[in-house]
Amino acid sequence: MDITKKISDHLSESAKQHRIKDIRIGLGYTAVMLDNGQVGLAYTPHRDMPAGCTLMPNFQPQKNISADALLEMITSDNKVKTAIGLATANALINFNSNDYTSGDVLESNPLQPEDCVGMVGNFAPLTASIRKKAAKLIIFEQIDQQKGDLIPSGEIEKHLPECTVAVITATSIINHSFDRIIQAAVNCREIIILGASTPLIPDVFSKTPVTCLSGVIVTDSEEILRIISFGGGMRMFKNCIKKINFRI
Repeated sequence: MDITKKISDHLSESAKQHRIKDIRIGLGYTAVMLDNGQVGLAYTPHRDMPAGCTLMPNFQPQKNISADALLEMITSDNKVKTAIGLATANALINFNSNDYTSGDVLESNPLQPEDCVGMVGNFAPLTASIRKKAAKLIIFEQIDQQKGDLIPSGEIEKHLPECTVAVITATSIINHSFDRIIQAAVNCREIIILGASTPLIPDVFSKTPVTCLSGVIVTDSEEILRIISFGGGMRMFKNCIKKINFRI
């Protein structure tokens, strides 16, 4: 079963208990606020936006719409709708738990000197630290040909099986490449899903090879909506989020 369907099925009953208070589709991130004030985030997929000025021609958001109507969008072929669905999922689980650790993902998942790390999505703030701690870092990006240290994502099946650790962007859930990437990470000791889009739902990933979910919970709902509305991203979220790591 596709990971988006697993997320939708897991949260469907919870979603029926909530209405949507606000939706923001920003240039960097998409946010959904529930009637209880909880907010969830997902990356806005610029690459996959349809041509024209209307991103979702057949979608007419109604006031006080049920959260399950938006959650169902997570399985859509329209990547903007998928982002809305994932943001809704993240809003539904945006609360504190006793099962997580906070802080930098590399502190919760120490690397070994002999590790070969495959990074799907260029998490630039982590690259220097990984290079110091591991033997090799391979970075996959959505490009047509190799550019410096970046390798085209089309070569994931070729090179990711060489890696012992995989750091995978949660954006792979939005562009529906997650399941393909996970299959290529067959030899990895650690598989980390990383980014503000990460759905922090260990039960959904318990039957996958994923070993860690590294995402965020929103701590200042109104401020993060304001930041998203004028195109802000992770660097501006600092005082509005808490970084969370779940071991699976």
